[in-house]
Amino acid sequence: MRRINAFSLTLKQQLAGAAIAAPALAIVTLLFVYPFLRSLQSSFRSQEGVWTLDNYSEALSIYGGDYLYTLWICGVSLVALIIITAIIGGLLRLGVYPLLEFIFKIPLFVPFVVVGHAMRVFLAPHGTLNSALSITGMFNPDILPSFAFSSLGLVAALVWKNLGIGLLLMLGAFRSVNESMLEAARGMGAGKMKLIWHFLVPMNKGSVGVMAVLTFTSMLGSFSIPAMIGNAGGSQMIMMDLYHQIVYQQNYGVANAIGVLTYIASLGAAIYYLKGVTKK
Repeated sequence: MRRINAFSLTLKQQLAGAAIAAPALAIVTLLFVYPFLRSLQSSFRSQEGVWTLDNYSEALSIYGGDYLYTLWICGVSLVALIIITAIIGGLLRLGVYPLLEFIFKIPLFVPFVVVGHAMRVFLAPHGTLNSALSITGMFNPDILPSFAFSSLGLVAALVWKNLGIGLLLMLGAFRSVNESMLEAARGMGAGKMKLIWHFLVPMNKGSVGVMAVLTFTSMLGSFSIPAMIGNAGGSQMIMMDLYHQIVYQQNYGVANAIGVLTYIASLGAAIYYLKGVTKK
């Protein structure tokens, strides 16, 4: 009798858990799993409906350089973002600066397209940055370099846009560190930078990793910013190639092949994220 009651209780708990998870699972299935399977299927079919690998061959031969360029831009942006958010988050954790914290979280509420336009104006040949430098009289605005349509401009825009979410996650992790441990480190003579890089960051490697995954996948799928300040005459972000194939070529097979390759690029990051969430 006890075994039957225990089995019944366990079954009810499992059914209750399944009922709670069902809405979230249905949303993930409807908005991610199903579109991904359709995209995967289409990537292996030609425009005539024949099963083939030609879409991947064409995507890699034409856009292989852009694919690597995208990974490079996202990688450089991610490294810069981790360094910046670790320093700012560490300083905010070690001191109370509510106004400064609010200012650095502003990018969290700014749309991607607004960031792209703002950076285009700010980094243009005669934009805000160069105009401000020319006021000093030390620089000629006509010979100052433009960063608006360069790799540096892309990196700057992606870092600034993701600064808010990165800082939010980093600061939340840093604030979970026990104050007594930091006080003990201060007593041993550790300054702010040592506290950040030798205590706060190592003690929150999992949270830093989750932040890195979320921001990397966001950068990888960014379209508005590359459309605004990308270099149309050279290498460009892979989402621009996907847009070109859909809108101008109407070649959905190659477009879906590009999408699947992008999924693969973020797959390792997604697995790391899921493992980090499971451990927590």
